[in-house]
Amino acid sequence: MTKTLLYCFEPVADCNAEILILGSMPGRESLAAGQYYANRRNAFWKIMAELLGFDPNTPYEHRHHELKKARVALWDVLQSCTRVGSLDAKIDTESITVNDFQGFFDSHKKIRTVFFNGSKAESTYRRYVQPTVITVPVSYVRLPSTSPAHAALCYEQKLQAWKTALDIADRNKAT
Repeated sequence: MTKTLLYCFEPVADCNAEILILGSMPGRESLAAGQYYANRRNAFWKIMAELLGFDPNTPYEHRHHELKKARVALWDVLQSCTRVGSLDAKIDTESITVNDFQGFFDSHKKIRTVFFNGSKAESTYRRYVQPTVITVPVSYVRLPSTSPAHAALCYEQKLQAWKTALDIADRNKAT
């Protein structure tokens, strides 16, 4: 299998976003569909639907609307990279280009919390992005990956971790 140069999607966000959820790079199924978390076995949309109160099977554009309504933005750390398959572990670190987070934070000034959907998103952000951006105080929280490849936790455990994080973010914005 050859490595292919992959590109992420545009962010799902509006100017009212207070929470940014970051993945690393969309997997093969997502890239083929042109949609974040298109793999039916990925728990992301099921978790978001349960926590935000919408049907996970609603059309993709409506799921975007529900995220924005909840003041949640969605993006990936990597703008481009090469990778064989879909696993984060297969990303060629020499090929990594990160997204323009300074520009993103400058145009989304209400972001106060960044959730990482898994450890690769967090480690890549902390290594390549965090030292280069000047932002308002932001809290960073790594959450268990919603990917089916992260089988160490069952769906209920992942859901509870995400629920707890969103509850804390809600309490923090109220203070």
